[in-house]
Amino acid sequence: MRALSPLACCTAAFAVLALVQLTAAAPAVAGEAARPLVDVAWLLENDGRDDLVVLDVRNELGGGSEAVYKAGHIPGAVYSDYLKAGWRTEIDGVPAQLPRLETLEALIGELGISSDSHVVVVSAGTDALDVSSAARVYWTFKVIGHDRVSILDGGYRAYTADPANPVETGWVDPLPDIFEADFRPELVADRAAVQAAQQAGRPLIDTRPSEYFLGKTRHTWAKRAGTIPGAVSLPDHLLVNDGHVAAAAQAAERLQAIGLADAGREDGKEVIYFCNTGHWSALAWFIQSELLGRKSARVYDGSMVDWTAAPERQIQLGAAARK
Repeated sequence: MRALSPLACCTAAFAVLALVQLTAAAPAVAGEAARPLVDVAWLLENDGRDDLVVLDVRNELGGGSEAVYKAGHIPGAVYSDYLKAGWRTEIDGVPAQLPRLETLEALIGELGISSDSHVVVVSAGTDALDVSSAARVYWTFKVIGHDRVSILDGGYRAYTADPANPVETGWVDPLPDIFEADFRPELVADRAAVQAAQQAGRPLIDTRPSEYFLGKTRHTWAKRAGTIPGAVSLPDHLLVNDGHVAAAAQAAERLQAIGLADAGREDGKEVIYFCNTGHWSALAWFIQSELLGRKSARVYDGSMVDWTAAPERQIQLGAAARK
């Protein structure tokens, strides 16, 4: 059974007007560009389109698992555990990074996704940690050149909020397809890009909870607590409202509050988002790049786990930098 066809079409707009455009429910036409954020109404209205694949990535971050998927999922949705299926891997000793292109091509093709498919990514829809799973998978598709991808706003929880919506049990076994990647390096930042941004005074945005930014705690894989010198804090919980991605106008206000006055305007000035491993930061990137239209935004893959791997790279606690 082919995955259920969700939501597509239309371009995400800037700041205040974006909210209206992103929540409008209108049928998509096969081959049209996918809009980044789609809703349950659109999903139901577009059920049955052969070019659309619903990709369920629920994982333990939102209380999901293969067993949870089998107990109930959107009809036709294929399953791929974000944490276990291979969406991130260890590269040069740093865990949870973007896999090699051939690895992603195989992973995605086995899910029945081709280069012509419109993919709708579904998380559990619980909190920012969970919603970032969908954002990271979305970002991965963009990095490898696939633009026909969307996120189901509110995830599976939004879908099941109406008991009338159909739910399927068991396992959907997709027919493998051929997926071809086309790498876009401009969406990915490494430590050299971060250092260049520091020297140039370009924005570095830490999207972890405040206790990480302040150095009160650290990720298990990070060698030291703190943040990258010069970074400003944008805690992840500010980007999600009850499992839904923050409205564009609201997100723009929060970005402006940390110094990005032109949060929704493309001016060619690079903005780098980071967190512990490039997970939370994918959500902030999604909002600024895809909803607000600032395409110069990038994700630091590896983030603080990569940054703290070498003792010579400085970290900052509060207003004081130290090694």
